[in-house]
Amino acid sequence: MGKMGEAGRRYVIVVDGPSGVGKSTVAKILAEATGYCCLDTGALYRTVAWRALSRDISLYDESGLVGLCNGITMIREEVSGKIRIQADGEEIGAQIRSEDMGMAASLVSRFPGVRRALLHLQRKAGESGGIIAEGRDMGTVVFPDADIKIFLDAEPAERARRRLLELVDRGEKVDYEDVLNDIILRDEQDRNRTAAPLKPAPDAVVLDTTHLTIGEVVDALVNIVRSKVDQMRDSSL
Repeated sequence: MGKMGEAGRRYVIVVDGPSGVGKSTVAKILAEATGYCCLDTGALYRTVAWRALSRDISLYDESGLVGLCNGITMIREEVSGKIRIQADGEEIGAQIRSEDMGMAASLVSRFPGVRRALLHLQRKAGESGGIIAEGRDMGTVVFPDADIKIFLDAEPAERARRRLLELVDRGEKVDYEDVLNDIILRDEQDRNRTAAPLKPAPDAVVLDTTHLTIGEVVDALVNIVRSKVDQMRDSSL
C-alpha cells in the first residue's frame, strides 16, 4: 500500500486483541506494507517474566518485578523496521516465545506498577509516529490518541487452533486442549484485571477474524488504514 507519511505525517496505528488472535503476525506484515516500525508490546511483559523466572523472583512480587523493568531497553531501527528489546544489554529473542512464558507474561502484566514502569518505553517508541503497535491496551492506555485503532477478535477455539499450529511449527509438543485452556485462562486474566483490562477502545474498528485467513485479515487491515488515512486527509483540507 506504499510507504505512508514519507512527504508528511507519520501515523500511530494500534492493533489490540486477545491471545492467539494473530496480532503479531498481521502487525508485522502491515508494518512492512506501510514502511513503519512494528512494536510488539507483549514481548516486553514476556521479557519481565523471563527475567523474573531466571532470577528466582516470584511472578506475584510486584515490587521485584518493577525493579526488573529498569534494566529493559528498546532500540528502534528505522532501516529494518524492527524494534529490538534488550535486558541488561542482552538481546532478547526466542527465549521468551514459549507458551509458558506467555502465561507468565499474563500474570506479571496484571500489576499496575509493572504497566507504569513499561509505559514510557512504549510511548517513547511511538513518539515520532510511523509505528504499528500491537498489544492489549494500545488504544485504551498506551496510545489513547492513536491515529488509527483496530481491535482483532476471534472465537477461543479458533485462536487455540492458530496458536497450536504456531507452536507445532516451532517444534514444540503441545496438546490442543491444553492450548485452548490456556487461551481461556489468559482471556479471563486479561479481561478482568484491574490495571488496563483488555477491551476495544471506543473509537476502534473491531474485526472478527474467526473465519478469515491471515491474508484476508491483512487485506481488511490495509483497507481500514487506507480508509482512515483518506478521512484524515479530507478533514484537513
